[in-house]
Amino acid sequence: MANIIDGKRLALELREECAKRVSRLKESGVMPRLDVVMVGNDPASEQYVNSRLKDCADIGLLTETHILDENAPEQELTALLDALSANSAVHGILLQMPLPKHFDQDAVLAHITPEKDVDGLTISNAGALFTGREGFAPCTPSSIMHLIKSTGVPLKGKNAVVVGRSIVVGKPAAMLLLAEHATVTICHSRTVELAQHLKQADIVVAAVGVPGLIKGEMLKQGAIVVDAGINRVNGKTVGDVEFDSAENVAGYISPVPGGVGPVTRKILLANTLTAAERANGIR
Repeated sequence: MANIIDGKRLALELREECAKRVSRLKESGVMPRLDVVMVGNDPASEQYVNSRLKDCADIGLLTETHILDENAPEQELTALLDALSANSAVHGILLQMPLPKHFDQDAVLAHITPEKDVDGLTISNAGALFTGREGFAPCTPSSIMHLIKSTGVPLKGKNAVVVGRSIVVGKPAAMLLLAEHATVTICHSRTVELAQHLKQADIVVAAVGVPGLIKGEMLKQGAIVVDAGINRVNGKTVGDVEFDSAENVAGYISPVPGGVGPVTRKILLANTLTAAERANGIR
């Protein structure tokens, strides 16, 4: 029976660490601040943003929210992002995605300075991740790595399979695993004989968005399995891994919900504090 990777416990530990970092910054005369930008009033986006704002308030991290009309011209949004990027009082910028269809997403993101891109969405930060330079990785793959490392299992030389190739989860997760000297295979929805790859994997990251795709019999005995899938099935939230069967094979496994999600929320706080520390020469 697998050890459960408790994302809620790890998130609580991160919360305590972030609160201490906020206190240290304030003692140094720095008021760390995250600015959130929304376009339109999509209920799901509002719920997401409100949860992040509560996280910030919980540790004393200052926030400012900017809401633009859904039909606002792109120039209005880019001008706002330019102003926030130039404002030394702002340490992190979170642009809520997705944007309305009339926006050029890549062009808009280019107006966020990489040093304040705490969600790791800019091309500059993607390039930094790919080339091993200092920057910010997207929050979900950073959370995935936090869960994997919490097991205490050395990653060097391990075989890792990432199922999913999105630019915000799968590909960055693969780069982060490579940085830890794992041997990484990226699979996806069109991979032939997925089970053959999984059977060789010491580490499995599921991030493809297909509920229950990965079964226990597809896994290597004792593997670390981190499930980043979020799917709604019959009113319940489930992952990409069939938990009941996988739990009997894996050495460690993260549940859905209660695994990657809670830690992802705290990674955003940690990244904002890192941005504030870097901006003020604090290590």
